Amino acid sequence: METTKTLFEILPQVGRLEWIGLRPERMGELQSVDQVRAVAERGLEGDHKVTGRAGSKRQVTLIQHEHLIAVAGLLHRQQVPPALVRRNLVVSGLPLLALKGKRFTVGDVLLKSSAPCEPCSRMEYNLGPGGFNATRGHGGITAKIIEGGTISVGDSVKIAEPVLDPD
Repeated sequence: METTKTLFEILPQVGRLEWIGLRPERMGELQSVDQVRAVAERGLEGDHKVTGRAGSKRQVTLIQHEHLIAVAGLLHRQQVPPALVRRNLVVSGLPLLALKGKRFTVGDVLLKSSAPCEPCSRMEYNLGPGGFNATRGHGGITAKIIEGGTISVGDSVKIAEPVLDPD
C-alpha cells in the first residue's frame, strides 16, 4: 500500500492550457490573448505584475477549468467566464493543487507553485452575491516563473522532471 507521501508524488496527468488573461493595470479588466511571453522571476509580459518586485511569489495565477464549472454550478449559472475570476491561466485536465511546492511546465516555460490563490472580495462584485463563497476552495494557485519563454493556448501543462542533486 502506498504511503501518503508517495501518493503526493504521483501525478501522471498532463493538462492543457485553455485560456490566457492579462491585466495591464492593477484593477483593470483582463484581456484575453492566445500567446504571451513569460519573463523569468517577473511575470507575464503585458500584465501589471511584470513591473512589480522581482522574485514575487505571485508572478502568475492559475485556475482549473473544472473549478470554473463548479463555481458556475454553485452560483446557478450556465458558465463563469475566466476573466471574471481574474486569473492569468486556465488549465484543464490536471489537479492544480497537486502541484503544491512543485516545479511544472506550461509549454516550455518552467514554473514553481508558490501558494494557493485564495479569492478576494472582488469575486462578490464580479460574480454577484455569493461569488466570494462560491470561489472558496476553487481559487487555484500562484506560481513563480523559473525559466521564461512563450506560453500559448493549447500548450501542455505537466509536472517537471525532478531536479537531480549533483552530489
